Amino acid sequence: MTENDRKLRVAITHGDTNGIGYELIFKTFATPEMLELCTPIVYGSPKAAAYHRKMLGLNSNFSIIHHADEARENNLNVLATFDDEVKIDAGVPTSASGEAARQAIDRALADAQAGLVDALVLAPVDAANVPSMTGYANQIAYAADKLHKSAMNILTNDCLRIGFVTENVPLRQAVNGITLEQVRERATALAECLKRDFRIFNPRIAVLSMNPVVASQDQQLFDDDTTLFGPFAAKDFFANGTFKHFDAVLAMYYEQGVVPFTMIGQENGVLFTAGLDVPCAMAAGYSTFDGAGKGESDEQPMRNAIYLAIDAARNRANYDEPLANPLQKLYNEKPDDGERVRFTIPKKRADRLTPEELAARDAQEMAE
Repeated sequence: MTENDRKLRVAITHGDTNGIGYELIFKTFATPEMLELCTPIVYGSPKAAAYHRKMLGLNSNFSIIHHADEARENNLNVLATFDDEVKIDAGVPTSASGEAARQAIDRALADAQAGLVDALVLAPVDAANVPSMTGYANQIAYAADKLHKSAMNILTNDCLRIGFVTENVPLRQAVNGITLEQVRERATALAECLKRDFRIFNPRIAVLSMNPVVASQDQQLFDDDTTLFGPFAAKDFFANGTFKHFDAVLAMYYEQGVVPFTMIGQENGVLFTAGLDVPCAMAAGYSTFDGAGKGESDEQPMRNAIYLAIDAARNRANYDEPLANPLQKLYNEKPDDGERVRFTIPKKRADRLTPEELAARDAQEMAE
């Protein structure tokens, strides 16, 4: 089997070992059709996986591997990211369970950078419970910093895609700190993601307003032939259904987008991260520890995240391929020689040229 023939490899981190990550993973891949879509590689601990499987009474088989290249198709592969024993205490956050989550993320990110996996899906983690993630708002912020990337989060479900100019900052700081240049930069990043990962080639992006930054300079949003529309007042924009006419929405701050997103329908929500080496997704709205060990967690949001990661990986490959291999020119241009010949050789009248001279002149003009 060639590299192009293999199924997409999806790296899935196991999350906090005292959380619901393994339950979601086992339930998701209990459906045989999921193994037909991709080759899943769970970055975690075979011992922890076996413990959760027994605790939850699940009949889930998995293969143990130590390198991504060992992943077997039509199997749930668990890649051992560490050998330490991890005490499982479902629903109780500990520094050890958080550290196990961090090690899985680090290994998955390293393999993504090395091109060993095609997409990344993150199981729930409470960053506050991970000592090495202190100061990061969430595991995505940690991942972006570790990869030295400028990541952009996009909340998406069946009818909405929302990007943000600022995230995880106090409202007053967002209001005072946002500039028109920031709006342009984030809008450009959102548009590029829509083209590359969502296969929307001419995206229509609605910009939400926030006085005085955007509302006072709305005309400038249209001056550079962008795909931006607005700005729109958030309340009316969502209340009257205007959002349905756009491919994505750019919110000025996190609450401005996440509140209507939650009200309109978060049950199928996915948090997609653009700007990393591979498409990255995680289910939106999961609590890391509520219901852990009880077998009551709904795996559908995790399944949706995997679907989106797979689609984005395929779209990105199709988008990048022609740009990486442009068609070569079929002729060599010689503008200097052409101009020199054209003005230094006097032309004869066509009716005085011999057939040989006519053929030579036509060949010269075609070459020029």
